[in-house]
Amino acid sequence: MSKFIPAPWLSLFLLFFWLLLQNSITPGLVILGAVFALLIPLYTNRARDFTLTLHRPLKALQYLLLLIVDIILSNFNIAAIILVPQRRISPALIEYPLDIRGEIPITILASTISLTPGTITAEVSRDGRSLLIHGLNVRDPEAMIKQIKTRYERRLQEIFQC
Repeated sequence: MSKFIPAPWLSLFLLFFWLLLQNSITPGLVILGAVFALLIPLYTNRARDFTLTLHRPLKALQYLLLLIVDIILSNFNIAAIILVPQRRISPALIEYPLDIRGEIPITILASTISLTPGTITAEVSRDGRSLLIHGLNVRDPEAMIKQIKTRYERRLQEIFQC
C-alpha cells in the first residue's frame, strides 16, 4: 500500500485542497483531484529522503520575512522599469561563487534568487560551487554578488550551519 500511496495524509490534503479550489464538486473533478493527489506524492517521493535540520529556526523565520519584503520591493522596481520605458536596463549573466554547501541550502538560495523579480538562477554548476544568475538590471555585478552574500547566503549558513 505504501508503495502506491507513499504519503496518505499528504494525498488526502491535496485532494481536499483541490476540491476547495473548485467552484463545484463533480465526479470528474473528484477523479481528477484523486489522480493528482496520488501522482504528486509519488513524483515527489524522492525529495523526502533529504534530512533537514534547522539549527536556528528563528533565523529561518527572519529569512522568510526578509524574502517577502525583498519580493515586494523588487516587484515595485520591475514595475518602475516597465512603466518608465526611458529607464535603461543593464541585463547581465553573473557567475556567483557559493560559500554554502549542501543540496538543500543551495536549492533554497537558488530559489530565493529566482523568486525575487528581476533575477533568476539559470544554472547550478556541476561541482555545486557556483550559480549562474541572470539579472534584469545589474549596474554593478560585484555589488550584486556582495548583496546576495550578505542578505541571503550568510543567513542560510547560520540557519543550516553549512
